[in-house]
Amino acid sequence: MKKSFLFITIMLALALLNNVRAQQELKFDDIFNGTFSAKGFGPARWTDGGKGYTTLESSKENKGRDIVRYESATGVRTILVKSSELIPEGKTTPLAISDYIWSADAAKLLIFTNTQRVWRYNTKGDYWVMDLKTRKLHQLGNGLKPASLMFAKFSPDGIYVAYVSEQNIYVEHLEKANVRPLTSDGGGHIINGTFDWVYEEELDCRDGFRWSPDSKNIAFWQLDTEGIGTFYMINNLDSIYPKIIPIPYPKVGTTNPAAKVGVVSVLGGAPRFFNIPGDARNNYLPRMDFAVNSDEVMIQQLNRLQNTNKVMLGNIHTMAIKNILTETDKAFLDIHDDTQWMQGGKSFTWSSERDGWLHLYVISRDGAQIRDVTPGNFDVVDIQCIDEKGGYVYFIASPDNPIQRYLYRSKLDGKGTPERISPSNQPGQHAYQVSPDAKFAIQTYSNVTTPNTINLVSLPSHKLVRVLENNDQLKTRFAALKIRPKEFFRVPVDKGVELDCFMIKPNDFDPSKKYPVIFNIYGEPAGATVQDNWGGGDLYNQYLAQKGYIIMSVDNRGTKTPRGREWRKSIYRQIGILASKDQADAAKAIINKFPFVDASRIGVYGWSGGGSMTLNCMFRNPGIYKTGIAVAFISNQKFYDTIYQERYMGLPDDNEDGYRDGSPLTYAKNLEGNLLLIHGSGDDNCHYQNCEVLVNELIKQQKIFSMMEYPMRSHGIYEREGTSTQLRKIWTAWWLDKLPAGPK
Repeated sequence: MKKSFLFITIMLALALLNNVRAQQELKFDDIFNGTFSAKGFGPARWTDGGKGYTTLESSKENKGRDIVRYESATGVRTILVKSSELIPEGKTTPLAISDYIWSADAAKLLIFTNTQRVWRYNTKGDYWVMDLKTRKLHQLGNGLKPASLMFAKFSPDGIYVAYVSEQNIYVEHLEKANVRPLTSDGGGHIINGTFDWVYEEELDCRDGFRWSPDSKNIAFWQLDTEGIGTFYMINNLDSIYPKIIPIPYPKVGTTNPAAKVGVVSVLGGAPRFFNIPGDARNNYLPRMDFAVNSDEVMIQQLNRLQNTNKVMLGNIHTMAIKNILTETDKAFLDIHDDTQWMQGGKSFTWSSERDGWLHLYVISRDGAQIRDVTPGNFDVVDIQCIDEKGGYVYFIASPDNPIQRYLYRSKLDGKGTPERISPSNQPGQHAYQVSPDAKFAIQTYSNVTTPNTINLVSLPSHKLVRVLENNDQLKTRFAALKIRPKEFFRVPVDKGVELDCFMIKPNDFDPSKKYPVIFNIYGEPAGATVQDNWGGGDLYNQYLAQKGYIIMSVDNRGTKTPRGREWRKSIYRQIGILASKDQADAAKAIINKFPFVDASRIGVYGWSGGGSMTLNCMFRNPGIYKTGIAVAFISNQKFYDTIYQERYMGLPDDNEDGYRDGSPLTYAKNLEGNLLLIHGSGDDNCHYQNCEVLVNELIKQQKIFSMMEYPMRSHGIYEREGTSTQLRKIWTAWWLDKLPAGPK
């Protein structure tokens, strides 16, 4: 009796505590101060084929990090390198590890530190090597400019490290510590071993050289940017006179960089270049690597329209080129990184949409035999592991729900049906880092209410081996907030076409009243917003919902979702046209579907492509959208780069109507609502020019609007003190002033 009373008392106290917690509001500062940040794991590196993995852990001795190894099966922990061993001679603090790489025999360790940003990512800095036997620490690049090294890699035999410095490739003999330049013409408009702005941004090309398997040669890209138009940015902040910053940037229809592939011996000598057919200015070389052996490289050549990809083998001795595969599409092709050689080089894997869905194929070395190994009416989202020995490919897919992601496997012989590996009781999105032997995987699981949970699991059973990070404290804090989880739904826009949407309602939502709706929009082919994942908790949108708004988002046709080729290619030659129609049709369908939506209070905001879409929505459909915020946008599609815009729109001379009708600038005269333009003057991606040209047109059309320039902030508008918080304070003040919150 007493036990029962005590139990009831405890339960009531817990319920009261939960009720108090449920009344906690999400504070503005909590969006940025880390209170609701999920803990990650890693970076992790598999060792011994998957028998173990290494990671970084805070040292108990100092402020550095130790490199620790765990046995996959048993969890036995061993400190491989103490942070105290990473203190260079004459220094008192250990190296700050940004990344680390093991040599093939795990006898040497390469450490990347003191990093600096190049375009989007920190790819330049200092590299140090430690010999695990002698524990000697040695800095690479003696005599070269400090913090200038990029993409350092061990040779397969572990004797050398090669790297790029100031647009030239160098090789360093680790035992002799001598540095040898392999190219000498880099600098200015010649780039060796890395890439220019447009290749990095649109083809994901950064590391521009490859070791041959026998460690005797290096194959590399060389780019010539001479003739590319120069875009100039002006830095008015950091000196009494403005500084002009030139960026070679090929805009739509203009001259492209010329790329070629060369081979050079690690012993020196003049590089030799393949004579690849076609105009180098009107073709791209997006991928290149050695084709298993040390005698041939595989080169992909993508034409300027990006609807034909020729796959070639180049002999590094004769420099002869032969075509083995040609992939075509009536619209455009995407580049994939799923090529793995099999059967000792007799065949390779290849991703293609040739049957209407994105699948993995196995193709013979001569291109004559092609086999689909993931058949079915679904898209392969991502290849996780090709386990040739076990006979399976592990991949991410979601045949039944495009906003979720699960691990599957299929037999490499193409027989049978795909087998789902992710548990059925974990709805949401899964990502994996699969061991080379496909026996273990580091699994990251989340959904809209579950922060990232990171586990080590065994495959193919998916049995939990150990929890690496559960984020339980974050789950508790998030569950205590006065917010509602996202709700997913669909709306029809055309016959047989439904769009995925999400909705966040205010916590005190009353269905009998009408609420303002803010659409958070993207809509471009590069991504999708409607995802059943954690996504950082979507804190700012939750904060707006807490203020009394319903937040919604819609993925229109053409967004990057696993709904088949036709879905993704439907926007070809009509970027900004079909998408903005879909968004407007979805908004009208939502207004009709939900009686609690106040049609007189509809807002829209987005960034980058979402900023462009915001403008298109407001200018094309002023009767729907009353208030908007457009951030870092493109106002005229001819102002953007060749590779991205021409991929989806074709050349401007051949699609004049599409470029005109897809550009928000064309419809600026229709503005009726409240519009706030935000742009960074240091945006090297979507140039500030887009904002000034649009402002000029709005003035010409006698339109009233507001704008905010962020001086010398890039596309992400986050540099310099206070930027991120102040930006969102402006957003919030704009919504509260121009789109009154709360129910009516």
